[in-house]
Parts: sequence; structure tokens; C-alpha cells
Amino acid sequence: MANSDPFKVLVFSKTSAYRHASIPAGIAAIKALADRTKLFTVEASENAETSMTSSLERYAVVVLLHCSGNFLDTAQVDALKKFVQSGGGVVGIHGAAAGLYNNEWYGALIGAHFDMHPDPEPGRVLVEQTGEGIISVAHGRDNWMDEWYNFRTHPRENKNLGVLLKGDTTSFQGGKMGEDHPLAWCQEFDGGRSFYTALGHFDEAYADEWYMDQILKGILWVAKRQA
Repeated sequence: MANSDPFKVLVFSKTSAYRHASIPAGIAAIKALADRTKLFTVEASENAETSMTSSLERYAVVVLLHCSGNFLDTAQVDALKKFVQSGGGVVGIHGAAAGLYNNEWYGALIGAHFDMHPDPEPGRVLVEQTGEGIISVAHGRDNWMDEWYNFRTHPRENKNLGVLLKGDTTSFQGGKMGEDHPLAWCQEFDGGRSFYTALGHFDEAYADEWYMDQILKGILWVAKRQA
């Protein structure tokens, strides 16, 4: 396939624990990105028995949209692992960090597992400069309304991660990561690439140009189609 041809993206949103009400908005927004840019096509599924199999080889990118709990069995995780090891890209959005707590490989793929969050409130998102060759976020954001995720391990301890965004911990309550509170990152991982953002709890995020530009850049980066 020529590099200019549209590539295929699977948006997978199966949940086995908490289910985010913003899943439909997220699916619609990613489909809208595909329609607007003509860079990729989107299929959405919550059927692991049909999607998380050898059929993953049809896709360049899998978006894990708010997947939670034990949403994949061992064979399905193995299929996802094979997909990544074959060069596939994974984008994890918000609740995806609350999936498969007992699977070390999945935790490394996402970058860190979700621990807890304080009550949602507006806060400030800061951009971290991490060098060339990864996703570029033009500017931060004041008064961003979200759940400010805390993680079971500090993302900064994972030296494989290129941190893209962090929270200004003076702007919201309940942070447990110290003054350094990473919120989005990307990495070369196990033969493929992954991008994760902890932002995106509410429907409004998926109608926001600043946020959706990051999702677009994440999809393109893990697909190795970035500018």
C-alpha cells in the first residue's frame, strides 16, 4: 500500500468495569477526523471475539477508547501484542489506563495504570518539550475541565515515555503525583508505537479543536504517517 493511501483505524471501546458516557462522542469525533482529513478510515467495535483476533492485521492503528476492566482475555491480549510487535500503533484514551490491571505488558503499552482521580474541576494543562520526532502540541490550556488522573506508578519512572503534557498541580486539587504530573505521552514500544492521554472524560472534549488535534496527531504518529 502506498504511504499516501488512507490507512485503517479500529476504534475499540469495550468496557468490563466503569463505562464512560462519552464513548459515543469519542467514536463520532474520531470518525469526523477521518472524514475531514481523508487520511484514514474508521471502524468501531466492542466485539473482542471478532475484532481482537488475527483480523487486527487489517489495521494500522487501534484506538482503545475508555476500555476498562478485563476487557480482553488472554488470547485477545496476545493478538494485540502480535499486532504491536508487527509494527502496529495503539492510541489509549483516558479510561484505557483502567484496563487489564493484572497484565504487565498492557500496563507498559499504555505507560501507567490508573489509580484514582479527585472530583473533576477546571485546571491548567502545560506543554512539555520533549525533542524532535514525536507529537508536537502547540500550546497548553487554561481552565480545562477533566478528571485529573493519578497513576499507580509515576509515569516519569518509565524512561521509555516521551511526556507531552502535564498538569499544573497548583491549578487543581487531589493530585498525588507530586509537582510533576504527566498527563499525555508517547513511546516506541515492542516493535510498534503508542500514545496515551489521560484527558477526555467529558463529551465536550470531543468537540474541542485543541484536544482533537492531539488525538489526530497521536493517530498519525503511531501509524508512522506524521508530517
